[in-house]
Formats: sequence, structure tokens, C-alpha cells
Amino acid sequence: MHIHILGICGTFMGSLALLARGLGHTVTGSDANVYPPMSTQLECAGVVIKEGYLVQHLQPAPDLVVVGNAMKRGMDVIEYMLDKGLRYTSGPQFLSEQVLQSRHVIAVAGTHGKTTTTTMLAWILHYAGIDAGFLIGGVPLVNTTDEHLQQVFAHSSYLGAESLETADTQSALDGYFVIEADEYDCAFFDKRSKFVHYRPRTVILNNLEFDHADIFADLNAIQTQFHHMLRMIPSTGRIIMPAQTASLEETLAKGVWTPVWRTAITDQQASANQYKQGQNLEEAENIDWQAELINEDGSQFKVSFAQNGNNSNRSATSSSAELSASVDWSMSGIHNVNNALVAIAAAYNVGVDIATACAALSAFAGIKRRMELIGEVNDILVFDDFAHHPTAINTTLDGAKKKLIGRRVWAIIEPRSNTMKMGIHQDSLAQSAVLADHTLWYEPAGLEWGLREVIEQANLNTAANNVDESISENTDSRQPKQQVLSSVEAIIEYICTHARANDAIVIMSNGGFEGIHQRLLTALQSPSA
Repeated sequence: MHIHILGICGTFMGSLALLARGLGHTVTGSDANVYPPMSTQLECAGVVIKEGYLVQHLQPAPDLVVVGNAMKRGMDVIEYMLDKGLRYTSGPQFLSEQVLQSRHVIAVAGTHGKTTTTTMLAWILHYAGIDAGFLIGGVPLVNTTDEHLQQVFAHSSYLGAESLETADTQSALDGYFVIEADEYDCAFFDKRSKFVHYRPRTVILNNLEFDHADIFADLNAIQTQFHHMLRMIPSTGRIIMPAQTASLEETLAKGVWTPVWRTAITDQQASANQYKQGQNLEEAENIDWQAELINEDGSQFKVSFAQNGNNSNRSATSSSAELSASVDWSMSGIHNVNNALVAIAAAYNVGVDIATACAALSAFAGIKRRMELIGEVNDILVFDDFAHHPTAINTTLDGAKKKLIGRRVWAIIEPRSNTMKMGIHQDSLAQSAVLADHTLWYEPAGLEWGLREVIEQANLNTAANNVDESISENTDSRQPKQQVLSSVEAIIEYICTHARANDAIVIMSNGGFEGIHQRLLTALQSPSA
């Protein structure tokens, strides 16, 4: 079958194209922005990519058009597709019909941490010898000599085995498929959240906050979509979520028919964070999975599974030694400990013992654009991170400060997401970056609200209170702790003027940020820097 994908270079659609090729289909695609690394991955897989959205790209007519959610009515290619009566579908529906129907789907949903948690879980399963398929909204970092893991995680999607052999040669288990379950809508003709198509048996609910203000009116609207997914999980399935997360508990209160495992970090001091959604671990009574921090930065922690009545049958025969193990890894941050804990629980639910899961994560290298060290110049470290929401900014900086002890931490932040551009989170932006020693906000032309005014008012409020517990010995009092600059050139010039050895710079954006990453590294290498 010849499939043409409109919007093929997006992370989800590009990964979908690779799966379609794995199924034996001929795949072509169009996109307005064709650039590496996705374009390179697709071309290497035999996918023909065409620049722009031209009617000619649908001539001769493909057997099926897969329509990305960036496509809109009024576009020539969409009007042509409809007028000619071409067969079309959305990406999530194609994935459901072509891949997921015969699988045990493990969906990872939530406002934050989906990509990281999905990758962790897929990594654990393959480390344990389970040939699971996956679709991840990011690029895994692979630092291993294991050829199988190198091959499988070379791309952001993998088809995996449709069924798994069992000790009983007369039967087989459905194969597993781990998917990043996005709440964004599917296409112009299907405004439901993507994950409604996936019909999972195991679901991780990482967290839930208001986001995607361009398509959701409020948090309740997002909770409604999450509950649509929960209504599809069988009673023999499993829901895994952090304990005492108010927004998730409210969603479950709408009705739940599936057993729930709740997770928590037991180190009170390290997990006390004003951005946690109603968590109070002292009040959490029915915690099934716990992570006890060994290092405050989350680089080492012990995982344990309590034998509560809500647990799987196999736990009843497990010894206490089998129900706990430790992770010692290269990652940091309490948010990543939370991600790891739910991934370990999900892996255990499908048969991976805790010791193996912890060993797998101890060998886990992470994800591109998640506190990824992209360069070091004159003892100045430069990191790339995808954070684009106040909670993600805060948790990323919290992990950075705890890991990079003794270094002055700079945050460079682009408010690029649709929700950020609309100013929905403007009241919490300054507070979200308070842990950084210095923060530079980028205010691009055309922003619909006054970022500069918001940050300047926050600085005035701090000065008026005459107290700022966030100011550390690394903060240069001669410079504003947070300020707004209107060009990437100005940001680079400021950093080159004020950064010094033993600094760490964390660049946060969910886009390309006008190539600031490499431009800054190049500028720092200049003798005049």
C-alpha cells in the first residue's frame, strides 16, 4: 500500500512513517520544514520526502493519506484531498488499526515526562529480553556496547514482535507496544486526544496540569479526555500514577474500573516542591511503590514494592529481597526519579523483576534535549533541555542545581509553546526559574503579552520585599537575577560577556531557538569571549 503522510517531519508522524515502512508499505510524505535529524532518518529508511504541501504530491493518488494535526481546512492540498474523495485518516487512527490492535499497549500519559518515561520503559523491556515495540517523541541517547540495544534505539520508533513465545508452545502472548500517549488532538477532522485511539491495557499517568491552551479551555477539559482513555482500560489492566496528585485523583473520581498502583518518593525534604500537584506524602496511605533517595540529586535511589492488597498475584510469593533494588545512573532530578519509578512499576506489571529493571536504568543514558550536555568550553558547561512549562522549568533547574553543586547555573528560556505564547502561565514564570543563579528570557517579536513587564515586575517585588532566599553566593548582585532580551544575538553577547569558568548554562526550549545552541558554543570558543 502506498501511504502519503502530510506533516511527515514531525516527531510523531516521522516515527509513524518508520513503523509503516517496517510493515512493508511504500511511504512518501510532505512537510513545510524538511531538515535533519528526522529527514535523514526517513530518507535512510527509503521514505521519499517532498518540500511543501503541494497538490501535485497527491498525484498519482496514494492508497491512503495520513493527515497530521498541523493541516487545516483551506489548505490547497486538504481541499484537493477532500474534493477528489481520497481515502484519508489521522496518524493515531492509522497506528491503532495497523499496529496496536493485536498488542498489549502500555501508554505513558501526562503533562510532563512522557518522552523520558516512555523511553525508560522501552529500554527496561528490551534490556530484559522482551522485544517490545515503541513510539517515542524524542531521540534516545545510547551509550552501550550491546548491539541489540544500539540497533533498536537508533530511531524513535520500533515495530517489535506482534506476539511473544511462552513456555506453553501451544499459545503465545500478545506483543507489547510502549507509546507516548499525547493529549493533543489528532487532526482537523478528529479533535479527540491522540491517546483515545490507543486502547491501552496498562497506563502510566505521570501528572496532569493545564497546558495546550490553544485547544483546551481549562484543566477540566483535559481531565475529560484523560477519563475517556481510562474508560477503555480493562479491569484486568493496570493504572500507575503518583500518590496524592489532586488533578489525577479528580480524574479517577469520575469513575475507574481498573486496579491502581500509586507511587511516591519517601525523602520528604527532597520531594517537597511547591510545583507538586497537591502531594502530601505524610497523608499518603496506600502507596504501592516507593523510591528512597540515596543521593539528594536523584542520581542514586532505592526502589521498593509494598505487598498491599492492590498488588499483582505474583507479589504474594515474592520475598522482600525480590521486591527492592537500587538505581545508580547518570540522570538527576526528582522528576526523573518519579519517571523511573512508574516505568519500573509498569515493567514489573508485565513480568520484569525489580532488580532487572533497576539494572536496566543504571545503564540508561537518557534522551536528547533532556539536560543533554552538548558542549564544554573553558570549563563552561552548556546543556540543552526541552522544558517549556513552568513546572518543567522548575524541576529541571532543581535537578541541575543539585547535580552541579558549586557551579553557577544560568537559565536561557524561550517561551515558545502555544500556551506560553498566549501568556497563560505568565504569573508563574519568574518563580519557575528562581532556582537559577541568573535567568535570561527570550522575548521574540510578536509575543501576545508583555514578558519584559512580567519579569521586571517580579524583580521589583523581590526588591520591595528585600528578601530573596533564592539568591546564592553564585549570583552576581551587580546583574539582575532575571532579565529579558529580545534577540538571540543579545543573549549570546550577554553570556559571552558575563559567563566565567565553572558556570553551567541550561538552554530551555521546545524548538530550535534560532540555532542558539551551536551559535553560543562557537561564540564561547572565540578568543574575545
